[in-house]
Amino acid sequence: MSRTGTDPLEVYTAYGASAQRAGSDEIVAGTPFAGADRDTAARATQRIESVRGDLERLAIELHDDPEIGFEEHRSVARIAELLARHGYEAEVGAFGLDTAFRATVGTDGPHFAIVAEYDALPGIGHACGHNIIAGIAAGAFIGLAPEIARIGGRLSIIGTPAEEGGGGKEHVIRAGGFDDVDAAGMVHPSVGDQVSPVYGSGTSGVRRIRVRYRGRAGHAALSPYLGLNALDAVVTAYQSIAQLRQHILPIDRIHGIITNGGAAANVVPELTEAEFLIRSTEIETLKVLTERVIDILEAAALATGTTVEIDADFEPPYLPLKQNVALVKHWARHLEQRGRTVPLTPARATQGGPSTDMGNVSWLIPAIHPALGLGGAPDVLPHNAAFAASTVEPAAFDALVDGASALAGLAADYLVDAELREAALAEFEQRGGRRRWER
Repeated sequence: MSRTGTDPLEVYTAYGASAQRAGSDEIVAGTPFAGADRDTAARATQRIESVRGDLERLAIELHDDPEIGFEEHRSVARIAELLARHGYEAEVGAFGLDTAFRATVGTDGPHFAIVAEYDALPGIGHACGHNIIAGIAAGAFIGLAPEIARIGGRLSIIGTPAEEGGGGKEHVIRAGGFDDVDAAGMVHPSVGDQVSPVYGSGTSGVRRIRVRYRGRAGHAALSPYLGLNALDAVVTAYQSIAQLRQHILPIDRIHGIITNGGAAANVVPELTEAEFLIRSTEIETLKVLTERVIDILEAAALATGTTVEIDADFEPPYLPLKQNVALVKHWARHLEQRGRTVPLTPARATQGGPSTDMGNVSWLIPAIHPALGLGGAPDVLPHNAAFAASTVEPAAFDALVDGASALAGLAADYLVDAELREAALAEFEQRGGRRRWER
């Protein structure tokens, strides 16, 4: 039984039944909704092709000058300058965040937001391809924006900082940045030639915990009995979490590091610290798993006579992605018109995967976050330097243009087709509806 009285067995059993039902829920080819006329998408694609050089330069400049979360000042300035060069003024510093931005065309009607990311990873730069994400978003917006006066509705590009750590989208949500948006989409680079409606094998929600143990220092040789060993506490916690891994859902993940193990070997450590990430593919299982980890952290303090300080959710939690199938089918349809085949795949995650704060957006409004391979070697995976290098290869630029064209086509379909909008909303409501994070 967890600290809140929730029985993990009940939660896991309910999840298992849900996962079995989802196993046959596949995204299949084709969609019954007409969307926008073919000329609209064709003109958007032509514009994207015409600014290909600008989009390539943006991706290269971001790659060559990477900035980490909430520090992307030069990156945002480059994106804003590109938009301004094509006639669209971006509000930089939107939503109370220095490195967020927004540009909008249209004044009323349904509202679709194209989402951009542009933060890099410390030390290895754009090893998750956010420079390509920024290029796709800017290209899709520039390509479709001139059509809005004719087809109606509103189109925005929303720049969200700090996806790699910091939860920029959740900060934008809390500032009301998506309150007037009806649906949203972005495209994430992936490995090899992979094209998938789900990034990787799926996405998990993630919560972050920092823990600090305080003991009492002592001479490790002369009077160890006078000390209270904070290193014993953090090691006990780490090992106990490792033992927990056998008894959690196979798609869940817990991983962490000891960030401070003491100051000197001949001194009983009086202060140690660690950080853990907890991932699960459902909101309820994420809550239960976090409670179990916190129980372990507190028990380690009791076992060692130390005191413990637990900082849960020191960054906003990332919710599991709720991919909107009705919308992703239209993205896939436009991508196939670019000569890329989108394979069948389960609509819900069947094994654990990475996390994204786009998940938070997907619980607020219908949203998509599909993956698009950059054409590199299949063993060049995100979050390493080789993947960063692959984002400025010619194949990556081809993927950028294809992804931007498909995203612009989807946005046009959504704004024009009331039946598609109704289907996307009905699916969103059927899969849980609007939900904000609550502990």
